Amino acid sequence: MIFLPVLIFFFLLCIRIPVAFSIAIGALSFFILDSGIPTYIFIQRLISPTLSFPLLAVPFFIMTGVIMNHSGITKRIMNLADVLVGHLIGGFAQINILMSTLMGGMSASANADAAMQSKIVVPEMTKRNYGPGFSASITACSAIIAAIIPPGIALVLYGFISGTSIGKLFLAGIIPGILLSIILMFTVRVVSIRKKYQPSRLKKANTKEILIATYDAFFGLLIPVIIVGGIRFGIFTPTEAGAIAVAYSLIIGFFVHKEIKLKSIPLIINESVIATSVILLIICAASAFGYYLTWERIPIILAEFMTKLSSNPLAILLVINIFLLILGMFVEGTAALILLTPILVPITNSYGIDPVHFGIVFILNLSIAGATPPVGTLMFTTCSISNVKIEDYVREGYPFILATIFALLCITYFPIITLFLPNLLM
Repeated sequence: MIFLPVLIFFFLLCIRIPVAFSIAIGALSFFILDSGIPTYIFIQRLISPTLSFPLLAVPFFIMTGVIMNHSGITKRIMNLADVLVGHLIGGFAQINILMSTLMGGMSASANADAAMQSKIVVPEMTKRNYGPGFSASITACSAIIAAIIPPGIALVLYGFISGTSIGKLFLAGIIPGILLSIILMFTVRVVSIRKKYQPSRLKKANTKEILIATYDAFFGLLIPVIIVGGIRFGIFTPTEAGAIAVAYSLIIGFFVHKEIKLKSIPLIINESVIATSVILLIICAASAFGYYLTWERIPIILAEFMTKLSSNPLAILLVINIFLLILGMFVEGTAALILLTPILVPITNSYGIDPVHFGIVFILNLSIAGATPPVGTLMFTTCSISNVKIEDYVREGYPFILATIFALLCITYFPIITLFLPNLLM
């Protein structure tokens, strides 16, 4: 039965076995149960991703985000966001969204952004009588922006697995990220008027305040500019960009902001290693699982099935969107991305869908699903850190989830939103 490893994988997920082990055991079952392939190939497939030079970008960008949190960048970005949008209705919720947009280029991870905002912004919102469900849901939904704003780790993984230019993916995520933030900010305004949430500032900041706050946050804001600009002009590769981002952020933390001390280094390394190991374990397990999928021609089987559904690329994108939104409610986003990229990219290529455009749609899909019940990782991250009940989150969060799905549909059916900058600059 060619789908038995898939069934084993989902069964293990249902009984709450960790994702990496569920994938690895599912893959191992293929090698053991009459595949005719030596079992040592399983070990080779597990190890092979660790030899990949492009994947070095993942730990580098993770470490950059950790260093940023230790170097005082976060509170400076929060102050800048307050100066820029604190006067708007629903002030702290607006700050929350703008922080995710600005910090996305530094944390490089939606889950990291959600955790950071839950610790820093949600307590401030609670002090100002924002509903706990409202605070947690807008934190989870705004964190989605970090997944597509460069240098998102998901963009690096998708580019590595699909063979798509990571530089183009970085550029492609900028406008969709800004669009998503605008739609969420408008939704916050509508909800805040009904709930009578007030601005965090009595009046709009003057030019002097804006300039001072921008200057204070300037060195942190340069990080995504350096990364994207360096890749665009061929100064360094995405992997080298990650190493440069680490070195740059350490210099800022030690010598400019002076908030990182030598005693902070072990803590930074520990946080980076733990976060990296979780992702790389999934990548290694998925490599073995991908071998099984390729051997059994499952991508080809699915491609043939989908081509029978419709020959219209727009209809296929709708089917894929619905499939990913449902799947992402149950499967962790990084695992789904690694497992499904080799399957879905050939299918969309056969329909003439640009892989850069599809990459943004794909990643945004899985990130939105992560903010939805029953087991969305962004939802659990924000609720657990903020001590918010899931039912409060769901009741308050549906307007924001609907807003993100609306943004997804805009990005899906208007490819110019994602392809304008890559086509213009590359």
